[in-house]
Amino acid sequence: MDPDNIVKFNKDGLVPAIAQEADTGEVLMLAWMNREALDKTLSAGFAHYWSRSRNCLWKKGETSGNLQEVVSLHIDCDSDTVLLKVRQKGNACHTGSRNCFFNEIPLSALPLSALPKCDGQPTNSGQPQTESAENDGIALGSILDELYSVIKDRITNPKAGSYTNYLLEKGLDKILKKVGEESAEVIIASKNRSHEEMVYEISDLLYHLLVLMVDGDISLEDIAAELRNRRK
Repeated sequence: MDPDNIVKFNKDGLVPAIAQEADTGEVLMLAWMNREALDKTLSAGFAHYWSRSRNCLWKKGETSGNLQEVVSLHIDCDSDTVLLKVRQKGNACHTGSRNCFFNEIPLSALPLSALPKCDGQPTNSGQPQTESAENDGIALGSILDELYSVIKDRITNPKAGSYTNYLLEKGLDKILKKVGEESAEVIIASKNRSHEEMVYEISDLLYHLLVLMVDGDISLEDIAAELRNRRK
């Protein structure tokens, strides 16, 4: 197989790769592949990915033993996303969870006016998405507020397999370690001049900062008041 003739890599030479449990259909994780990772996956029969933060090829489960045996490989209709159907040994997520998608954001966190329209039609507000910068700001504030509430709720209502509970239970040192790691990844993404990567890493950083705020009993209103004072 020649990846150049089949898969459309982005401007950074990468393609998103979704791993799905072949027998149950469970979506396990999303990672990235470059040409070398894709070739290695095909030749070895086990999932290999490209680490954007470490800038290197890695075999899933090489150190943890949580290997992904590839049963089949597919591409989507646009040839710009790879789907690996695998048999997962152990857990897929580095947190110890079976999959990486255990943090639920309630649909109420997404105002209907902010939902994207695939056909390019106007949103419910009657204004085209491209002209709705104000709504975008409101949507972000609502999402942050909702996510903060979810994180805070995990303290009194812990959820099995929750990454948020994992961080809160490990305590401040673990949370600070993750904030430091995510800050470094934002720096790397910025140096790479990758818009997609920056959005991804900044989102990770914001989430971990919210966990730190909850742990330190700091509210979003506290931050808003401080920023408002600085604007005077």
